[in-house]
Amino acid sequence: MQIEGAVALVTGGNRGLGEQFVKALLDAGAAKVYAAARNPASVRVPGAVPIALDITDPASVRAAAGQAQDVTLLVNNAGSSTGAAILDGALDAYRTEFETHVLGTLDVSRTFAPVLARNGGGAVLNVLSVLSWVTLPDTAAYSAAKSAEWSVTNALRVALAEQGTQVTALHVGYMDTDMAAAVTAPKLDPADVARTALAGLADGAHEVLADDLSKQVKAGLAADPAALYPQLAGTK
Repeated sequence: MQIEGAVALVTGGNRGLGEQFVKALLDAGAAKVYAAARNPASVRVPGAVPIALDITDPASVRAAAGQAQDVTLLVNNAGSSTGAAILDGALDAYRTEFETHVLGTLDVSRTFAPVLARNGGGAVLNVLSVLSWVTLPDTAAYSAAKSAEWSVTNALRVALAEQGTQVTALHVGYMDTDMAAAVTAPKLDPADVARTALAGLADGAHEVLADDLSKQVKAGLAADPAALYPQLAGTK
């Protein structure tokens, strides 16, 4: 994917990692960057093109695609984090996570796929998480949705290959954003993550593992579950 000269649309482009993607794309020479948000007035990056988009509203998705017919790069970044746990988390919170991360990402990708095809194929970058591969009981709703989004991303990668659309997944641990404000563990600078993801995209990578934690967790997927969940050690 050629970043210089690209026309990009970043969902959730008004804050956090999304805002950093908008800045990094402009810095890398993108010809135009649509910064999508429920409230486009909240977009603060000079040079960005604010556009209204609620990824959980199909009508809003169609309207955005109708307005942004020149897109060659779609960055599916918009997300939610309800903090719902596995045993007592509200089922409505699980529905919110899946409506956003899974169905919202799928709807945006499906709707923009013909746009990308008409413009030469282009690329899709899906922001996933290390929590696509490992989960915590206290935040199970988010992890479950991200796992499903990972599966959707793999299917999109295969389905869109025929039209020449590259699909890249970003897996990353905690970042210094509002979503992780309560986290006390070390956090990455989202500006660095955005640049790393775009570099991987430009190299044609199927996956970008932005930190050592993501690399370690992925390596542990082939092992017994106790390798990722030490709480299970000795429970056989």
